[in-house]
Amino acid sequence: MLYLKALHIIFVVTWFAGLFYIVRLFIYQTEANQKQEPERSILIAEYRRISRLLWYMITWPSAVLTLFFGLSMLQLYPEWPAWLFIKLCLVVLLYIYHFLCHRIFTQLRKGKYPMSSFQLRLWNEVATLLLVSIVFLVVLKSAMDMTYGILGLVIFAVVLMSAIHIYKKFRQ
Repeated sequence: MLYLKALHIIFVVTWFAGLFYIVRLFIYQTEANQKQEPERSILIAEYRRISRLLWYMITWPSAVLTLFFGLSMLQLYPEWPAWLFIKLCLVVLLYIYHFLCHRIFTQLRKGKYPMSSFQLRLWNEVATLLLVSIVFLVVLKSAMDMTYGILGLVIFAVVLMSAIHIYKKFRQ
């Protein structure tokens, strides 16, 4: 069980690293699209190359291995406690986020820019909110702690969005 848990955690970490970095690359590519030639072409080609390597060599394999080791551990639970059911719901949201990132990835590869760099910055924080939610849920596990955790998450989200808004004004 501990080996499965260790491998699960390792691949969760690498998966999140990939998710955080891929959206940053989306932001950089979107901003590079507004530059003048030849800088525009050079940067976009490089961001596409790095994105492809990151997405297919780190992020996708990590997502698959996270799922594999997570499902392997689930078989060891005779019953699912409430916190685990909630965690699995959050994990489903995380995979939906992953698939939506894949859609953005394919659109950018085709030269389509579905979101502004500011929208992508906000999008990047969705993974942060899911990470914080899942970690607190797994560590705390009790309903009362989850109530405080959700309240803390809402406060965290407000502070995070405020910081992004301040950063946007600072950049302008």
